[in-house]
Amino acid sequence: MTVLQALDRYYGRMAERGEAEAPGFSREKISFTVVLSPDGMPVAVLDVRDHSGRKPRPALMAVPAAFKRTAGIKPNLLWDKTSYLFGRTAAAGLRAAEEHAAFCKAHLDLLANETDAGLVALRRFLEIWQPNRFDADPFQLEMLDSNMVFQLDGDLRRLHERPAAQALLMRQAGGGRATSLCLITGLQAPIARLHPSIKGVDGAQSSGASLVSFNLDAFSSYRKSQGDNAPTSEAAAFRYGTALNRLLERGPGGNRLRIGDATVAFWADTSDAVDEAAARLAEDFFGEASGAADQPGTEDRQEAAKLRDALTLVAQGRPVAELGLGLVPGTHFHLLGLAPNAARLSVRFWLEDRLDVFVARLARHYADLAIEPSPWNPAKPPSIQWLLVRSTALLEKFDNIPPLLAGEVTRAVLGGGRYPRMLLAAAITRLRAGDDPRRGWHASVIKAVLNRSEQEKLPVALDPESPNVAYQLGRLFAVLEQAQYAALGKVNASIADRYYAAASATPARVFAPLLRGLRNHTADAHRRGQGGWIDSKVGQIMLQLPPDLPRTLRLEDQGRFAVGYYHERATRAPKAADVHADETQNTEIAQ
Repeated sequence: MTVLQALDRYYGRMAERGEAEAPGFSREKISFTVVLSPDGMPVAVLDVRDHSGRKPRPALMAVPAAFKRTAGIKPNLLWDKTSYLFGRTAAAGLRAAEEHAAFCKAHLDLLANETDAGLVALRRFLEIWQPNRFDADPFQLEMLDSNMVFQLDGDLRRLHERPAAQALLMRQAGGGRATSLCLITGLQAPIARLHPSIKGVDGAQSSGASLVSFNLDAFSSYRKSQGDNAPTSEAAAFRYGTALNRLLERGPGGNRLRIGDATVAFWADTSDAVDEAAARLAEDFFGEASGAADQPGTEDRQEAAKLRDALTLVAQGRPVAELGLGLVPGTHFHLLGLAPNAARLSVRFWLEDRLDVFVARLARHYADLAIEPSPWNPAKPPSIQWLLVRSTALLEKFDNIPPLLAGEVTRAVLGGGRYPRMLLAAAITRLRAGDDPRRGWHASVIKAVLNRSEQEKLPVALDPESPNVAYQLGRLFAVLEQAQYAALGKVNASIADRYYAAASATPARVFAPLLRGLRNHTADAHRRGQGGWIDSKVGQIMLQLPPDLPRTLRLEDQGRFAVGYYHERATRAPKAADVHADETQNTEIAQ
């Protein structure tokens, strides 16, 4: 099933729930309603914004579908922003007068023969309106550049909701384009010249961007223009655009999340075996597993706790049927990753499979990440977004996750393939740039990448007998750092702070002077009554190393170095009393 076919099908789910906009309508951000008297005078302005947060948020309202404004001036029908409705804008020197003139001309021509009281009131308003009237009540300067709709005084319906207005819109939409075979439905129907604008993709234009568009000759073929290059019926284009815009809406219960620079929409299909409740449950579970629940506007705490408990079972490899949530294993699931690209959207990834398959791949992902000690709470495995920000992003900022990486990692996790090598490179780059290798996030990511791509597997916990030279060098470096602390206590800059990057890349050059300095650190530690374990630990590690240390380590071995360092560094050094007791016991046994 293609992306557009799956979205077209999801529109059917919306229609069954009674949430689908009628053909020719779209959900837009509306801030105010202008109330008109029958003679066209504005008598009130109603604030329809949501004031529950710190900043008022526009309401999402079904209005006549917005026209695409790629260039030029194009007024919307029966609603628009203040520059079109009133010829006023907060920014000086713009084309507000031209936009208002275009709105007036389009609507005066459209409403010339209408007799409905609401439509007549709008026509009279446009005939008498002067832009300087906006400086008087009921208007306020904060309203400038907001989207507004109209309403007839005494009528609870907005103007575009009146039957006469809807009939007028239907006549306008019936224009007569030539029919062709629709690639989505397989039926003969009028073809959409322009596809709908998609909103809600982070980083894209706020007015919306196109998923399908042809605006240059280089994109066309067989002398076809615009939408004729990918024949999609007007009805199907409306359905997929409405469905995708609904999925990408922000707020509670949304089917969207952000991973790196990609905005991800996810949804389940209904079927004979999967009803609406089961599909919604599958979406909630995936939202919790992927980190969407960490974003503002989550479900109630009790339900979230139940989903997190199930997620812990997933990390343990338990199948869907044993999670205790009533999930239907065969539920068909879709994931669409979108990234901004100028006025268009790029599809970063498109994944579809059964829910139980995705859950099994998540379990494998968590198993690959497993490392001891765990750097995160075992009851809440990390989302892909959080994993990337802790291991690959400068200053741990979400905006600094390397471009393209999020999509590749998501594809690897949910598609079951190898992790991208650039994930390994990004994690090691952050370590070499100064990230703390003791936190464990980088080591976990490195272990996961190498264990999926290399025959030689890294252990979950410390393995003193590992034959890998790079792993043992990482352990040795951690012991040298611990010896420094045992000798000097707290220091301004440790061995790791100064030499980690060089030691992990060119060990022969760095370890020689560090080992020469070890004798002084050991002696100082003994004088402080500490470090009795140092000689034995160093000796045990040196037995695993060749006489000549490697001059350089390739990227994969730098990763093994990091895991060895983390394993050894996270292991508590034995206390001096414990070491002396062990030595006394060994002496007695020898005697």
